[in-house]
Order: sequence, then structure tokens, then C-alpha cells
Amino acid sequence: MSDRSGIFAGDDPFVLTREWLTEAEAQEINDPNAMALSTVDADGLPNVRVVLLKEIEADAFVFYTNYGSAKGREITASGKAAFVLHWKSLRRQVRVRGLVTKEDGPQADAYYQSRDIKSRLGAWASDQSQPLSGRGHLIAEVAKVTAAKGSKPDRPPFWGGFRVRPLEIEFWADGAFRLHDRFQWKRPNFDTEWAVSRLNP
Repeated sequence: MSDRSGIFAGDDPFVLTREWLTEAEAQEINDPNAMALSTVDADGLPNVRVVLLKEIEADAFVFYTNYGSAKGREITASGKAAFVLHWKSLRRQVRVRGLVTKEDGPQADAYYQSRDIKSRLGAWASDQSQPLSGRGHLIAEVAKVTAAKGSKPDRPPFWGGFRVRPLEIEFWADGAFRLHDRFQWKRPNFDTEWAVSRLNP
């Protein structure tokens, strides 16, 4: 048994992540839900970029993107991803590794419609991760989309969510003299209970 207490206490890693995120929302100036998302390309070369975590579900984490982007293509090919939420103000982080599926149904529709209209039109206009001749071309594409789609565009078929279901979650907090506290929640598959262990810093 691990000696978890204080900020690490609890029996549900998703509830614990929500609690830490809520604390971060009161401290972080910008985007407390920003996470560094890692994927791997067809050659096994890693990619990492910052995206925004939009939902913490009972057993998964959800973010949204263009499915044709580099991250979208890499996730679709492998079905796997990892990410880290890092809160400098709290001196804590949460690391996640798991399997990924698409969220391209009513939930994705609802989130898309909740976005600012300019962001919705931008999703249609941007051929994400592909070469762009200049910003003027992108602005022109936004103008074309605005004329064609109006003020209530539907969610693009190439844009939606990804749901990360973790097999590993690690909670990390900064400790004096680099003696950090680390607790890893791990399960071999989704039908088994979490095993929690303390890791060396």
C-alpha cells in the first residue's frame, strides 16, 4: 500500500485530477487546462504540442482537434497517446498514458456549437498541419467559409474530439531538495482495478 494523504488522497484518479485542475483554475493566469500531448508518427518519431483539455469524464479525458492534423492522423493510426498537465503555480503535474477513440457524435456537435463563431469558421477554413502560402490566404479562406456557411455552421466532418482512456496516470508534486512525491495509478486493461504505487523522484 502507498502512503497517500493530503493532496494525493482519494480512490478515484479522475476525481483527483478534477480537484487539482480546480485548484489550478484559481492560480494559473492562462489556460490551466493546457496539456502537452504526445503522439508518434509512422516512423516512430515522437511529436508533442499543447492542446486544451475540455472534459474530464468518469473514465476518460477529452480534447478536440482537426482529424486531418498531424496529431489526428497519428492518433488514428496508433490508437494511443500520452499527455501531461503541468501547473507551475501549484508545482504539480499529472501524466497520462492510454488508448484513444474518437468522439464525433452529439457530444462533439455540442462542444463545437459552444465555441466562438470565429473559431467555428476557422475550423472549416484551416487545413491544419498542411503547408500555407501566407496568412493572407488563410484570411481569404475564412472569408469564403463565412460567406458559404453563415453564422451557424455545422461541425466539420473532419473536426471532433478524441477520448483518452488511461492505463497509467501519475500524480507528481514538487518536493524540497528535489525529493518529489510521485504516485502512479496503473492497470493492465480497463476491466481491472487500479494499482497505486509510490515512485522514486
